[in-house]
Amino acid sequence: QVRPVESGGGLVQPGGSLTLSCVGFGVTFSHRTIAWYRQAPGNQRELVASINPARRTSYSDSVKGRFTISRDNAKNTVSLQMNNLKPEDTARYYCNMGLAPFVDWGQGTQVTVSS
Repeated sequence: QVRPVESGGGLVQPGGSLTLSCVGFGVTFSHRTIAWYRQAPGNQRELVASINPARRTSYSDSVKGRFTISRDNAKNTVSLQMNNLKPEDTARYYCNMGLAPFVDWGQGTQVTVSS
């Protein structure tokens, strides 16, 4: 089964930046809303940012103004630029469709914000 492959995570100090990338959805998604999600230990997975086919974006209140989602339909990729990172952003980040039906979830990429 094809699953998205997320990359770009790592350890960063508070105030730092990271750019996450996601490839390999296995389906053409130009007509679908795509999203980034995150899950911290002990918490449910939450939607962080989404981008629809018209490139209209939406963000959770906790990341608005700091994160930017973008998509490249020709390459079937989606990115998440994260600036001014905070310790509470520490989580495993995943990409998937913004609405059902979802594709199989990938392994995610770990983001740790700590001094």
